[in-house]
Amino acid sequence: MPDTAIAQTRISETEPALLCNEIENTRRLIAGLNTGYHTPDKIRALLERIWGQPLDSSVRMFPPFYTAFGKKTTVGKDVFINFGCTFLDQGGITLEDGVFIGPGVKIATEGHPEEPERRHSLITAPVVICHNAWIGARAIILPGVTVGENAIVAAGTVVKKDVAANTIVAGVPAKYIRDIRQD
Repeated sequence: MPDTAIAQTRISETEPALLCNEIENTRRLIAGLNTGYHTPDKIRALLERIWGQPLDSSVRMFPPFYTAFGKKTTVGKDVFINFGCTFLDQGGITLEDGVFIGPGVKIATEGHPEEPERRHSLITAPVVICHNAWIGARAIILPGVTVGENAIVAAGTVVKKDVAANTIVAGVPAKYIRDIRQD
């Protein structure tokens, strides 16, 4: 991904403490979410605190769930997130209405430059999963990707480029398989 397509995040000397405090708070909330049984309402209440936004009563998640930050994830209505997902969201994750996320999915908006002298810098780029898209089990969505409306990302796929609306992709890296059947 070219440097022009991504935003490089540099934390000033006064921000690391604030960021570390927020990450620690999120880790406490995640530990609570991932411990024991919680009703769907309790899960939503914890997610509202983790993501810093009110959630529609139609949003469902099956823990465990993992994130370090959380405050840059936006979730629409009728979203379902299955067991064992990880969201690295400092670049921003948007899940539009009707999105299905399969078990073990990883969404990463963060990375590091390849040059050793710059590797401690964080590079971020947003991920957008559009209306009614379905991300299959153990798929990985990399920084800067948009998955189009109604698209399907097959199980185990690694997505490093945008996925067109109404298509199915599969493989490592993701390749176009076919258009979605319209009945």
